[in-house]
Amino acid sequence: QVQLVESGGGLVQAGHSLRLSCAASGRTFKTLFMGWFRQAPGKEREFVAAVSWSGSSTYYADSVKGRFTISRDNAKNTVYLQMNSLKPEDTAVYYCAASTLITVVRDTFIQGQYDYWGQGTQVTVSS
Repeated sequence: QVQLVESGGGLVQAGHSLRLSCAASGRTFKTLFMGWFRQAPGKEREFVAAVSWSGSSTYYADSVKGRFTISRDNAKNTVYLQMNSLKPEDTAVYYCAASTLITVVRDTFIQGQYDYWGQGTQVTVSS
């Protein structure tokens, strides 16, 4: 079993930054393809970003491209989401996700490609 624990959420003003962290345990971290999703009130959970096993490839939703950066530190078993130029529409619960499936590289934005999920961390951006 893989355990994922997110941290770093909070309340910030528009235009400011936050960095989310997700610590993984229970499996060799470099064998996990990692992603971030978010769910705003009254909306479906949506893909935000993903990073490949070595960190060499990254993937982003159009809505966050150029503002958010996903990275991972395999020595620390941690994936990060640096969020800059935050907007009120970024307000959501952010979830860390891990995949053990090789098919995830083809469908990185599909929730069903991820086996394990964290409990989520709230990000609120005020205008």
